[in-house]
Amino acid sequence: MYIDFRKSFIFLVLLLLINATGHALTISTNLGSAVWTASAVNINNCFSINSLSLVIFLEGLAVNCLVSLIDKKRKISKFLLDLLFITPFSILVQYFTNCLEGLNLQHQLLLIRIVLDILGIVFISLGTSLYQRANIVLHSNDDFMQTIRFMFLHGDATKAQIIHFLVSLVLL
Repeated sequence: MYIDFRKSFIFLVLLLLINATGHALTISTNLGSAVWTASAVNINNCFSINSLSLVIFLEGLAVNCLVSLIDKKRKISKFLLDLLFITPFSILVQYFTNCLEGLNLQHQLLLIRIVLDILGIVFISLGTSLYQRANIVLHSNDDFMQTIRFMFLHGDATKAQIIHFLVSLVLL
C-alpha cells in the first residue's frame, strides 16, 4: 500500500494545530481541560516556572521514558518520534495560549467561556482521535494509554483510560 508522505505530514500538522488550539482554549477559559494539560498548568503555576511549553514537554518526556521502561520491545525510533510530536505540540500550546491571553477570556461572560471551553474540548477530541487513527506518531500520553491498554489490559480501552488518567491526577 502506497502512503503519500506529504499528504500524511500535512494531515498530521493540521491535527497538531487543531489539538494544540483546543488545549490553548481550555487553558485560556480556565474552566477545565484535559487532565494531562491541567496537571502541566498546575505544575507550571505551583513552581512559578513561567514556561508552560517547558512543563508540557518535560511531562511528555517523562511519560515517554515511562513507556520505554514498560515496553522493553519499544524501538528507539518510536521514542524519538514521540519526542518529535511533543516538541511542536508543547510550543504550539504555549503560543496559542499566549495569543488567547490578549482576549482576556477568563473575564468574559460565563456563557462565552463555556462555549469556548466546549469548542476546545471538541478540538482536542477531534485532533487526538484522528491522529491516533492515522497512527503515524502519537503524543507520549496517548502512547502511554495505548501501551497500558494492549500490554496489560487485553485491549480494554476503558480501564486503560482510567489508569492513564489516574497517573495524571497524581500530578495534579
